[in-house]
Amino acid sequence: MLKGKIKEAESNMKKTIDIIKKELASMRAGRATPALLDKILVNYYGTPTPVNQLANISVPEARLLVIQPWDKSSLTEIERALLKSDLGITPASDGTVVRLAIPQLTQERRVDLMKTVKKKAEEGRVAIRNIRRDTNEQLKSLQKGGEISEDELKRNQDEVQKLTDRYIKEIDGILSAKEQEIMQV
Repeated sequence: MLKGKIKEAESNMKKTIDIIKKELASMRAGRATPALLDKILVNYYGTPTPVNQLANISVPEARLLVIQPWDKSSLTEIERALLKSDLGITPASDGTVVRLAIPQLTQERRVDLMKTVKKKAEEGRVAIRNIRRDTNEQLKSLQKGGEISEDELKRNQDEVQKLTDRYIKEIDGILSAKEQEIMQV
């Protein structure tokens, strides 16, 4: 039962890390990556559908995304969705593919991106700490109910703290890598 609580906490912390990685991957850092299009939904026959389910997305150059729809009739809807998105990139179409040229980031845009990235990382740290708090509260209630001893409570709380430290350190590493990616000229 005790190990289950700690395993559950670790699982939730891993999920938090995965969410942060996914959110940061979809942020434009001056380099073309298919993850930029993960949140873009296209109105495909009345159904909001992710771009990556309608087309092949390739990166032929460092600053170029090429979207080749499997169904050519969806090309205009893909263009429309890209124009509506918050990417700030105007798509260019030749009738068979859509090209997205990723512009260089301005220094001002880099600073704004850094603020957003740091905010996301802090949200992740807070989520990890909340998982720690909830797990510790569950452990304390077990101890109050007489199911575990005070020594077991202390030992398990230490284990939860080690998990927390490890995952917060992982978030810091992800943040550092994203900072370097954004600040590269």
